[in-house]
Amino acid sequence: MNDFRDSFRRFAHQQSKDGLTVLGAVATVVWLVLILLFWLFGTPADETVGGGVAGLLRWVGLVTPIALIWMAVWQGRAIAALRLEAIQLRTTLDILRKGGQAVPADEIPAAPSVARTIPTPPASSGAAAARRNEPDDQGQASLGLETPPPLELDEYELIAALNFPDGPDDVEAVAALRKALADRELARLIRAAQDVVTLLAKRGIFMDDLYAGDAQPGLWRQFADGLRGAALTSLALDVDEPVLEATAKLLRSDEVFRDTAQHFLRHFDKLVSRAAPELDDRLLLALTYTRSGRAFTLLAQVAGMIGSYVPQESPDA
Repeated sequence: MNDFRDSFRRFAHQQSKDGLTVLGAVATVVWLVLILLFWLFGTPADETVGGGVAGLLRWVGLVTPIALIWMAVWQGRAIAALRLEAIQLRTTLDILRKGGQAVPADEIPAAPSVARTIPTPPASSGAAAARRNEPDDQGQASLGLETPPPLELDEYELIAALNFPDGPDDVEAVAALRKALADRELARLIRAAQDVVTLLAKRGIFMDDLYAGDAQPGLWRQFADGLRGAALTSLALDVDEPVLEATAKLLRSDEVFRDTAQHFLRHFDKLVSRAAPELDDRLLLALTYTRSGRAFTLLAQVAGMIGSYVPQESPDA
């Protein structure tokens, strides 16, 4: 069930926003009922005084409270999204400040049963481990010590780490993130993803508000094999044009963001190419639906790697 953890979190977040919508709808209905009662039981004189001006004022009195109600709902949803994003960023930054050191095995909650693990490149796994062990074999043998094997990250933990913890109580995701940060390549990717997500959030672009359309895992496999451009339009996020324009403008005008985004795109592209052959369709889509995956898809759209989006020319260009 953990492979659908991201879907459940998105559902829970959507439910909290739906609660505000329901509250706004109830308040609107109550107000309309009060207005209806006033019109039904008001005195006839009230209907004729003032003529057209009075009628206009009545309509203003009807519409203005409804507009205020839904403005409050919109602000409440925005505040809830900002609060959730702040908790996620604060939790992840606290973990990153610890240097991504490996967590002792007894501190990591047991992972779900997994059929297979996502392989790492041969040069960075077996060969690298052998090089680390060779110089110290004799010394460690004399001391009776053994080098602990590198932590293997299963696909569920990889997906949880790329999605980032929802808060300090998200124990499994926190453990998965710490475990991922023990891998040098994954640590680079996760830090770059966190930087991209943070910089986008400062511009009001939140990953939890970005959703993919009817993405096909087969297209992601073609992407992993090198396909780019308009043929992958179905992988594009279903986002408004202003979001794409704001991201494109950020890439053009902010050198720090541009360098960070390019670094992140390279590393996530490598991850997809490496993981796609080993993941089934559900897990491949789950990986691309993570917050890191959605950030990658957004940047890939703007960069022309996915879809046929063409940024508008800046007036200052």
